[in-house]
Amino acid sequence: MSCQTHTVQTLKDAGHRLTPQRLLILSAVRHSEGHITAGEILDAVKESYPYIDTSTVYRTLDMLKQMRLVSETHMGGDQHHYEWVDAERHHHMICHDCDRVASMDDSFIEALGKQIMNAYDFEADIEHLAVFGICGDCRNERG
Repeated sequence: MSCQTHTVQTLKDAGHRLTPQRLLILSAVRHSEGHITAGEILDAVKESYPYIDTSTVYRTLDMLKQMRLVSETHMGGDQHHYEWVDAERHHHMICHDCDRVASMDDSFIEALGKQIMNAYDFEADIEHLAVFGICGDCRNERG
Protein backbone atom coordinates (compact mmCIF):
# COMPACT_ATOMS: atom_id res chain seq x y z
CA MET A 1 0.00 0.00 0.00
CA SER A 2 1.45 3.36 -1.00
CA CYS A 3 1.89 6.13 1.55
CA GLN A 4 -0.81 8.17 -0.23
CA THR A 5 -3.28 5.27 -0.17
CA HIS A 6 -2.56 4.62 3.51
CA THR A 7 -3.09 8.29 4.39
CA VAL A 8 -6.33 8.49 2.41
CA GLN A 9 -7.63 5.36 4.14
CA THR A 10 -6.66 6.73 7.56
CA LEU A 11 -8.65 9.93 6.88
CA LYS A 12 -11.65 7.97 5.59
CA ASP A 13 -11.59 5.65 8.61
CA ALA A 14 -11.64 8.69 10.89
CA GLY A 15 -14.66 10.10 9.04
CA HIS A 16 -12.90 13.04 7.38
CA ARG A 17 -13.71 14.27 3.88
CA LEU A 18 -11.02 13.98 1.24
CA THR A 19 -10.74 17.41 -0.32
CA PRO A 20 -8.06 18.35 -2.84
CA GLN A 21 -6.71 20.91 -0.37
CA ARG A 22 -6.32 18.34 2.40
CA LEU A 23 -4.59 15.90 0.10
CA LEU A 24 -2.16 18.58 -1.09
CA ILE A 25 -1.43 19.65 2.51
CA LEU A 26 -0.88 16.02 3.51
CA SER A 27 1.48 15.52 0.62
CA ALA A 28 3.44 18.69 1.40
CA VAL A 29 4.00 17.62 5.02
CA ARG A 30 4.59 13.95 4.33
CA HIS A 31 7.13 14.54 1.57
CA SER A 32 9.00 17.47 3.07
CA GLU A 33 12.58 16.84 4.04
CA GLY A 34 12.30 17.31 7.77
CA HIS A 35 10.33 20.09 9.40
CA ILE A 36 8.12 22.50 7.53
CA THR A 37 6.24 25.64 8.59
CA ALA A 38 2.60 26.40 7.81
CA GLY A 39 3.80 29.17 5.48
CA GLU A 40 6.01 26.75 3.57
CA ILE A 41 3.09 24.32 3.31
CA LEU A 42 0.87 27.12 2.01
CA ASP A 43 3.46 28.08 -0.61
CA ALA A 44 3.90 24.46 -1.73
CA VAL A 45 0.15 23.89 -2.06
CA LYS A 46 -0.42 27.20 -3.88
CA GLU A 47 1.78 25.94 -6.72
CA SER A 48 -0.94 23.40 -7.56
CA TYR A 49 -4.00 25.01 -5.99
CA PRO A 50 -3.71 28.83 -5.87
CA TYR A 51 -7.09 29.32 -4.16
CA ILE A 52 -6.07 27.83 -0.79
CA ASP A 53 -5.88 30.10 2.22
CA THR A 54 -3.90 30.07 5.45
CA SER A 55 -6.87 29.11 7.61
CA THR A 56 -7.38 25.90 5.60
CA VAL A 57 -3.74 24.95 6.19
CA TYR A 58 -4.00 25.56 9.96
CA ARG A 59 -7.35 23.74 10.29
CA THR A 60 -5.97 20.75 8.39
CA LEU A 61 -2.77 20.71 10.45
CA ASP A 62 -4.83 20.81 13.65
CA MET A 63 -6.90 17.84 12.43
CA LEU A 64 -3.73 15.91 11.52
CA LYS A 65 -2.20 16.67 14.95
CA GLN A 66 -5.33 15.35 16.67
CA MET A 67 -5.07 12.18 14.56
CA ARG A 68 -1.38 11.95 15.54
CA LEU A 69 -0.29 11.91 11.90
CA VAL A 70 1.63 15.20 12.25
CA SER A 71 3.58 16.63 15.17
CA GLU A 72 4.06 20.31 15.95
CA THR A 73 7.22 21.61 17.55
CA HIS A 74 8.41 25.06 18.53
CA MET A 75 12.01 25.08 17.34
CA GLY A 76 12.78 28.69 18.11
CA GLY A 77 11.85 31.73 16.12
CA ASP A 78 8.30 32.92 15.63
CA GLN A 79 6.83 29.90 13.82
CA HIS A 80 5.96 26.36 14.73
CA HIS A 81 7.25 23.51 12.61
CA TYR A 82 5.40 20.43 11.51
CA GLU A 83 6.64 16.97 10.70
CA TRP A 84 5.02 13.76 9.54
CA VAL A 85 4.95 11.23 12.38
CA ASP A 86 6.88 8.13 11.45
CA ALA A 87 6.96 4.85 13.31
CA GLU A 88 10.10 6.00 15.16
CA ARG A 89 9.49 8.97 17.41
CA HIS A 90 12.36 11.36 17.89
CA HIS A 91 13.05 14.72 19.44
CA HIS A 92 15.49 17.53 18.77
CA MET A 93 18.41 19.35 20.35
CA ILE A 94 18.88 22.87 19.01
CA CYS A 95 22.00 24.94 19.57
CA HIS A 96 21.41 28.56 20.60
CA ASP A 97 24.69 29.66 19.01
CA CYS A 98 24.82 27.96 15.61
CA ASP A 99 21.16 26.86 15.25
CA ARG A 100 22.28 23.30 14.48
CA VAL A 101 19.48 20.77 14.95
CA ALA A 102 20.33 17.22 16.01
CA SER A 103 17.92 14.34 16.55
CA MET A 104 17.57 12.80 19.97
CA ASP A 105 16.34 9.26 20.53
CA ASP A 106 12.90 8.93 22.12
CA SER A 107 14.27 6.67 24.88
CA PHE A 108 15.51 9.74 26.81
CA ILE A 109 12.09 11.40 26.73
CA GLU A 110 10.28 8.14 27.37
CA ALA A 111 12.32 7.77 30.57
CA LEU A 112 11.40 11.34 31.55
CA GLY A 113 7.72 10.54 31.00
CA LYS A 114 8.00 7.52 33.29
CA GLN A 115 9.72 9.62 35.98
CA ILE A 116 6.96 12.23 35.78
CA MET A 117 4.33 9.50 36.11
CA ASN A 118 6.08 7.96 39.13
CA ALA A 119 6.72 11.26 40.89
CA TYR A 120 3.49 13.13 40.14
CA ASP A 121 0.97 10.51 38.97
CA PHE A 122 0.73 12.56 35.78
CA GLU A 123 0.85 11.02 32.32
CA ALA A 124 2.86 13.42 30.17
CA ASP A 125 2.00 13.70 26.48
CA ILE A 126 5.46 14.36 25.05
CA GLU A 127 5.01 13.81 21.33
CA HIS A 128 7.74 15.94 19.83
CA LEU A 129 10.12 17.95 21.96
CA ALA A 130 12.83 20.48 21.19
CA VAL A 131 15.57 20.95 23.79
CA PHE A 132 17.64 24.12 23.48
CA GLY A 133 21.23 24.46 24.63
CA ILE A 134 24.80 24.74 23.35
CA CYS A 135 26.34 22.04 21.16
CA GLY A 136 29.80 20.60 21.80
CA ASP A 137 31.40 22.48 18.89
CA CYS A 138 30.14 25.85 20.12
CA ARG A 139 31.14 25.07 23.72
CA ASN A 140 34.65 24.24 22.49
CA GLU A 141 34.84 27.51 20.52
CA ARG A 142 33.93 29.44 23.65
CA GLY A 143 36.90 27.90 25.41
